[in-house]
Amino acid sequence: MVAAAPFSDDPNPPDISDILPAAIHHRTRVLHPSIRKGWLDGRGDRARKRRGQDPFVELPWDEALDIAAAELERVRREHGNGAIFGGSYGWASAGRFHHALGQVHRFLNSIGGYVASVASYSTAAAQAIIPHVFGMPFLRLLWGHQNSWPMIEAHTETLVMFGGISPKNSQVSMGGVTEHQALGWLERYQAKGMHLINIGPQRTDTIASSKWLPTIPGTDTALMLGLAHVLETEGLVDRAFLERCTTGYDRFRRYLFGETDGESKSPEWATGICGIEAGEIRALAHRMAGTRTLITVAWALQRGQNGEQPYWMAAVLAAMLGQIGLPGGGIGYGYGAIGGVGVPLKRLGGLRLPQGDNPVADAIPVARIADMLLNPGDQYEFNGQRRVYPDIRLVYWCGGNPFHHHQDLGRLSRAWEKPDTIIVHEPWWTATAKRADIVFPATTPFEREDIGRSPNDAYLFHMGRLVEPVGEARDDYEIFTDLARRLGTGEVFSEGRTAADWQRHLYDRFRQEAARLGVETPGLDELRRRNWVKLPIEGAEYAPVPFAAFREDPLAHPLNTPSGRLEIYSETIAGFGYDECPGHPVWRAPDEWLGGPSAAAYPLHLVSPQPGDKLHSQMESALADIEDARPMPVIMNPEDAKARAIRDGDPVVVFNGRGRCRARARVSDHIREHVVAISTGAWFDPDDHDTDRQGNPNVLTRDIGTSRIGQGCSAHTTLVDVARQERGHPPEPST
Repeated sequence: MVAAAPFSDDPNPPDISDILPAAIHHRTRVLHPSIRKGWLDGRGDRARKRRGQDPFVELPWDEALDIAAAELERVRREHGNGAIFGGSYGWASAGRFHHALGQVHRFLNSIGGYVASVASYSTAAAQAIIPHVFGMPFLRLLWGHQNSWPMIEAHTETLVMFGGISPKNSQVSMGGVTEHQALGWLERYQAKGMHLINIGPQRTDTIASSKWLPTIPGTDTALMLGLAHVLETEGLVDRAFLERCTTGYDRFRRYLFGETDGESKSPEWATGICGIEAGEIRALAHRMAGTRTLITVAWALQRGQNGEQPYWMAAVLAAMLGQIGLPGGGIGYGYGAIGGVGVPLKRLGGLRLPQGDNPVADAIPVARIADMLLNPGDQYEFNGQRRVYPDIRLVYWCGGNPFHHHQDLGRLSRAWEKPDTIIVHEPWWTATAKRADIVFPATTPFEREDIGRSPNDAYLFHMGRLVEPVGEARDDYEIFTDLARRLGTGEVFSEGRTAADWQRHLYDRFRQEAARLGVETPGLDELRRRNWVKLPIEGAEYAPVPFAAFREDPLAHPLNTPSGRLEIYSETIAGFGYDECPGHPVWRAPDEWLGGPSAAAYPLHLVSPQPGDKLHSQMESALADIEDARPMPVIMNPEDAKARAIRDGDPVVVFNGRGRCRARARVSDHIREHVVAISTGAWFDPDDHDTDRQGNPNVLTRDIGTSRIGQGCSAHTTLVDVARQERGHPPEPST
């Protein structure tokens, strides 16, 4: 592979794919089956503390597979399948059959099951709270009950974007994005005179022409409460809507006016927390009440301590305005977070490899892996349930890089020493592969045949093999077929099908389902000849007004909540007895924020958004080769840089009590004072002083759950400081 070019039908093609040829053929490719020397020696605890330091021994495929199968069998025999964690986390190939998560879960189910994870790092808090409020899974609301881009253009007058709407993030999506639309729609909204309000610490979270309200990170709930206070005190609340379509507003109102905690949530109160002037809060409340308003909330808001609260409070604010169920009004989540949100599509089924049934009932919230490994047998709370962490002896990871996306990587490193064995499939020597015991070289999507299809996109692709597998890389399916055969479950896993057989089988089922829904698709051989087709499933007719039927008659079309209405107060959540949430949305100050005592030691709030040049850490190997590309930049306000004698481009160290990383200063007035930003994506690469060389912000972030409701990640609840690198290493971390 020598080059990648934009797709001809893409109105706004990103340049992410430019790096593909270099990444596919990069020196960091895993070329042969490899086993860590300390583990292979088999003495004592197999030198678990040397993960990440030991050399690897390359072995022939048959020998490596025999060793892996024997270890899987040992763990199953001695500890049961409940001691195996199938940690794979979602992002992998755009191809439907060679999807790493589906492959590893099918394999583990074929040999008796595994401990799974639920939800995602991106949306765990939202996935927990939204069913309580709207009575439906968050992903169902995201894709089926939101205003489409054309509907917003036709009806919305004021677009209030908590966390912005980022064209950068919408470059990517599960299964791929063919036509990148977010930027074009935002520019159309601007051209027609729509009021665009960007609420967040960075101006760059949406198009620059938007009005920017630079809030203090983690304080959006307080700002929303201040807006709600204005609506209530100035008679701008739609009481008829609240009475017909919601429950519990009276309880929430008592909290709003301080009757339950002695603190009225006025704009003046909110100003002292979020940093936006009371006059601005009042003016925004008036505009929202006087125009057709859509409130949107970025995924970033729920990736912080008590991240469930802004998602709930935004729904309450929209209900107070009474515009839920009106075209272009109400509430929306995740626009710009990934591509496809807002695109009006007829929903078709995917081409999903059946994963079978998992006999092991145990599962953990996805972001609690370090807690699980460090605390086997400990109890924890999750969404009203009391659970127990399992004792994991073997981790099988296929697709994903936890040493990129998990928080507090120093803590994860300590947790990673606990299992007996860690098995990883990887095309590249990522930080996770380097810390594994058995590493199988896996093909990339460009070294195998597959079918490209996303339920959030109108296109269907044949993905032909472009290059031969690099080194001895094999498809995940081939690896798992050989392992299953050794473990006596070969037929259960493969059902006697080759990879080509499976693709034809899955595609035929997809065609039948599409035909049932009135959508004609080409046969597989024709798709191969044509390479791609655009299915006739995109158009405004496929995006009805969200919640219109519920608004019209909530008795005939109730929500699937206990009350049948939107729950401003939830008896269910109140019954959990969690101090952090009394049953309605509340402001709870995070443990780390600019208004708290810890800011005296670490006076800068770190946010860690997604990068613009890749998805998470994918293809980082080749990107790191680009001159001046690493370490990652840290964006700083000019006043913060001046106070530290830092100039644009200076090498710096970002640090707190959890860790340190190198970075390059990028001074900009597009970020709020006392806030800094480092995009995620750099591979974890600590030096002898435990300072990350590449600029991975997750050496700094805090590994706690959002709350006992969602137990999501709290990456955005992080305070740090920054120093010029020439001054030497910062002080040793203190607790």
